[in-house]
Amino acid sequence: MAFQQRVVELLKKIPKGKVTTYKIIAKQMKTKAYRVIGTACHNNPLPTNVAPCYRVVRSDGTIGICHSDNCHKSRIKLLKKDGIKIKGNKIIDFEKVLFKF
Repeated sequence: MAFQQRVVELLKKIPKGKVTTYKIIAKQMKTKAYRVIGTACHNNPLPTNVAPCYRVVRSDGTIGICHSDNCHKSRIKLLKKDGIKIKGNKIIDFEKVLFKF
């Protein structure tokens, strides 16, 4: 299975109201290719309701940087819609909403 497809399959498993990290996905895939996972999320071919790439955040609980301001605002909006509380650029109660495979 191609790397991109493996990442997408893991994205599908992240439940609503939870987030995971690039590092956790990498650990699940037995790799340290965090940036490649980020690229795979960015290039996710499926709609966000099927493979919610916006639920993948940095290990410190910050949302991370999108390629455009519109993308960043959209990501925050989707996370809040899922019930994730955010202050500034950081997830509140990060450990409580963190999903580990």
